[in-house]
Amino acid sequence: MRFLNLGVVAHVDAGKTSLTERLLFEAGVVAEPGRVDDGTTRTDSMELERRRGITIRAAVTSFAVDGVTINLVDTPGHPDFIAEVERSLTVLDAAVLVVSSVEGVQPQTVAIWRALRRIGVPAVVFLNKVDRAGADVGRALGQARQRLTPHLVTLAEVSGEGRRDARVRSLAYDADPVIEAVADLDDTILATWLAGRRPAAGQVRRALRAGVRAGAATPVACGSAITGAGVPGLRRLLVEILPYAERRGGPPAGTVFAVDRDERGRRAWVRWWSGQVAVRDRVTFGGPAPQRITAIEVSEPGSVVARAKAGAGQIAALRGTSARVGDNVGSPPPRRAYRFPPATLQALVEPVDPAQRLALFAGLTELAEEDPLIDLRVDEQAGQAVISLHGEVQKEVIGSLLEDRFGVRARFSETSIACIERVVGEGAAVDLIRADGNPYLAGIGLRIDPAPVGHGVEFSPGIERGRLPAAFVAATEEGVRAALTQGPYGWPVPDCRVTMTSSQYCPRQSRPHQKFDKSISSVGADFRNLAPVVVAAALRAAGTQVCQPVDRFELDLPEPAHGPVTALLGRLGALLLDVATAGGYTRLVGTLPSARMPRIATALPDLTGGEGILVTRFDHHAPVTDGQPPVLRRRGPDPGDRLAWFRAMPR
Repeated sequence: MRFLNLGVVAHVDAGKTSLTERLLFEAGVVAEPGRVDDGTTRTDSMELERRRGITIRAAVTSFAVDGVTINLVDTPGHPDFIAEVERSLTVLDAAVLVVSSVEGVQPQTVAIWRALRRIGVPAVVFLNKVDRAGADVGRALGQARQRLTPHLVTLAEVSGEGRRDARVRSLAYDADPVIEAVADLDDTILATWLAGRRPAAGQVRRALRAGVRAGAATPVACGSAITGAGVPGLRRLLVEILPYAERRGGPPAGTVFAVDRDERGRRAWVRWWSGQVAVRDRVTFGGPAPQRITAIEVSEPGSVVARAKAGAGQIAALRGTSARVGDNVGSPPPRRAYRFPPATLQALVEPVDPAQRLALFAGLTELAEEDPLIDLRVDEQAGQAVISLHGEVQKEVIGSLLEDRFGVRARFSETSIACIERVVGEGAAVDLIRADGNPYLAGIGLRIDPAPVGHGVEFSPGIERGRLPAAFVAATEEGVRAALTQGPYGWPVPDCRVTMTSSQYCPRQSRPHQKFDKSISSVGADFRNLAPVVVAAALRAAGTQVCQPVDRFELDLPEPAHGPVTALLGRLGALLLDVATAGGYTRLVGTLPSARMPRIATALPDLTGGEGILVTRFDHHAPVTDGQPPVLRRRGPDPGDRLAWFRAMPR
């Protein structure tokens, strides 16, 4: 059996989910195609997806074409979920990029295309909605050549576009337009063509298939997901042109790309690259300890079926594991590596009913386990939870999941930019037992030094290793890491080196004829509670600088709009890195603080007559230089205020 793990990707409303439904119908998996407007689609299972008519979470379904099992991954199209799209792309063999022939190439289309190129996923472009009023296949093709790639190979002709009865005719591989396009990427085809001989259809197909695998060519199909016109031609391309999954032996290797829950509990969706896994196998997912697989369900045409094992090329749901999205088994192909981008927005979450606060925390914790893009910070003492966001729609999704799954209605604060703090110097502090009001039977000395960007928090016991019981060292590290989630200005401190320079403790003791006495013996909580106080003092000595997120933007616009757009970018403090002009369009590449990016997005349609395309992604953090650095309201007691901390965290 051959497998093809295929993604369907698109800008929102391009018809991606409708195409998925049409493919399932053509393959006989469903009796009739579901409709997004009616909430009857097979892959949109969440209530919010059905209500809003958008895809939020990637979903897997399968169908068969000519002996090939195609595992279809329907991905989100809304810009807020580009990270969900990208992490799904890492497990694909190929993709169908759906482009509306009415709206043409849109901003999210460009963002997804560049992600496909960056990850190395071959693609077919499907020009959808040829039956809709305003459809213009020629214009959409021109935009695709201009904004995506010039190496398009069109394999269909449309007649009657813009009408309900529009027809699509597939072109043979030895048709003149196909040969001319393939000759640009294959010297053998070119030589045969120039010699006055017509290359055989099979020869052209093999050359096109090789070009698609190498990323040098992109086939184009046309049609309508609603009427089914052109879809048979797309099905032909899927099995004749796109590369299948490799059936590799060797040790098991897989990538977790989704986690969800059904009536039976938690399951992790894994793309297997090599080897196989069986029920009751012990598998290591990134962490040190292996986990026993209690059940395996494999996506097969028509349903997800329980199987005893799964192997290379397949997509399987595993039960009995706590694996998170992004975890790997073994060594997947390096080109499929994916790094989750840090969120640049954040919001405070509170329950509408204060009595549901603990239920809210439990629900958010479960959702964060499923999706690492929900960066959750909970302060149970202050009764607050802060989540990181990639867009406003994410708040609605999280709120809907909390209400539907956990019965908790939540409200969110206004979204704000998520900054960080960087250590700028060296700082040290020491707290001794029974000194300066220290109520804990613990003494700690810490030194904090800057670390490179991306280094993370590095904790070292220093010379105290071996002198201080291991449990107390671990408790100190726990307290240090907790303290660094809020620096002097209230923002996280993600990169620094923390070294223990001294320690004190009271050995385990008991009074005469009694058992262990905590009142005269140090315990882990003493070190865990004292560490934040010492960290706060060391950070004050070292100094920190608040840094704001900065996005990298790529802006395509018609040449007449170059001046006004550049002037606006200048007023907002953008740094232009590159300017290129071709075919009547100008591309601007630069960086701009994330907080100012919405002003560009809002003004762009008017400045460019609706033809501007803006694609952004997080690039780096930069120091806040204009005015006072923003301060984030602290959650819970402040370890920088010793007396208040000691009162709030008694021994």
